[in-house]
Amino acid sequence: MFRRKFIKAMGMTAAAGMLPSYAHAANEGEEKIFSTHVPGSDREYLWKLLADMATPVLESMSKGELHKKMQVEVSPTWDGRDKRVAYLECFGRLMDGLAPWLTLPDDDSEEGKVRKKLREQALMSYVHAVDPKSPDYLLWRKEGQPLVDSAFFSSALLRAPKHLWEPLDKTTKERIVTELKLLRRVKPPYSNWLLFAAMNEAFLLSVGEDYDPMRVDLAVKKINEWYVGDGWYADGERFHFDYYNSFVIQPMLLKVTEVMVEANRMEKAIYEQALRRIQRYCEHLERLVSPEGTFPPIGRSLTYRTGAFQPLALLALRKQLPDKLTEGQVRAALVAVHQRIFNNPSNFNEDGFLTIGFAGHQPELGDSYSNNGSMYLTSESFLPLGLPANDSFWTAKTEDWTAKKAYRNDKFNKDYPVNY
Repeated sequence: MFRRKFIKAMGMTAAAGMLPSYAHAANEGEEKIFSTHVPGSDREYLWKLLADMATPVLESMSKGELHKKMQVEVSPTWDGRDKRVAYLECFGRLMDGLAPWLTLPDDDSEEGKVRKKLREQALMSYVHAVDPKSPDYLLWRKEGQPLVDSAFFSSALLRAPKHLWEPLDKTTKERIVTELKLLRRVKPPYSNWLLFAAMNEAFLLSVGEDYDPMRVDLAVKKINEWYVGDGWYADGERFHFDYYNSFVIQPMLLKVTEVMVEANRMEKAIYEQALRRIQRYCEHLERLVSPEGTFPPIGRSLTYRTGAFQPLALLALRKQLPDKLTEGQVRAALVAVHQRIFNNPSNFNEDGFLTIGFAGHQPELGDSYSNNGSMYLTSESFLPLGLPANDSFWTAKTEDWTAKKAYRNDKFNKDYPVNY
């Protein structure tokens, strides 16, 4: 909407090696930095960036034109699955990060008007998502991948039930329930996939539908068996040094256990343990942000970009940050990583859809399952936008994050392992 329109007006794509006039290309031998950020508040920067991301998707899908408008990009190592999985990935993942922001009340500000429009488009998009007669009916009943992205779809509805679920018409609600139940056809492997099945069942329970307790109990028990200590879980029998604790494991475990506890289907101690562990994990995430706002490019699904910071964003939204992290330092760190990643205009294609890459268009970084729809998991790092503008998260004094303090020879907290 904002950055996207400017880039299109310039008639350029970074993939073609061209830079807009406002970008600074470093002198030979210097680091190249792209500067597209217009000065303003931290909140303004983040909501406009999220709006840039969401608008092409929801403008198209609300009219039943996502399949028509979104050109699917797949990685060079694509595994051959039906490329139409990209559209459910795109919509489900985007909505999970966008949902909290859409819960804020309408107002006459620029942000409020954009937010209201996106909410209205999202509701129309849900209708198309499950209408078999719509050109944008999503790929629910083929391949195993839809189990993954149905969980993000369900999670978004759990994050904003009064704004995204309750306003839907009866037919659309029934169709959503049907599609989620039919996905029980997919047998999840013993990995983070167990949580996708559990998330759908948690949502079904939350709306008064029959749910499969075995798919929830198995997921929670196995994930806890795979806990390796100090706030980290393995993804299956072996530990992987990547961001899947951020992308899936920690946030979904927290939400599933919370829903179960609220429904008196699980002991509260299980949820409380998950909360303590994600808080500890967030202490690590915050320390991974370098003084310059970069973070380690490690592991699978690196192209999910700032989605690596979903737990930090989530606990900020929930007002559950660990005591060692202040809102001012977390906000500053999150803004810094977004600026470092998204200042390169090639993160978006000429039509405004995300491209495959980490800090720009880098398709070679894609995994065998990566398409540009997958990239919308990056929206998960925008969750604090669900807090109103006058919340202390936005008004607190900006503070340096840990690494910035450390390399300036300032005082900062030492770090010790935990035994929970």
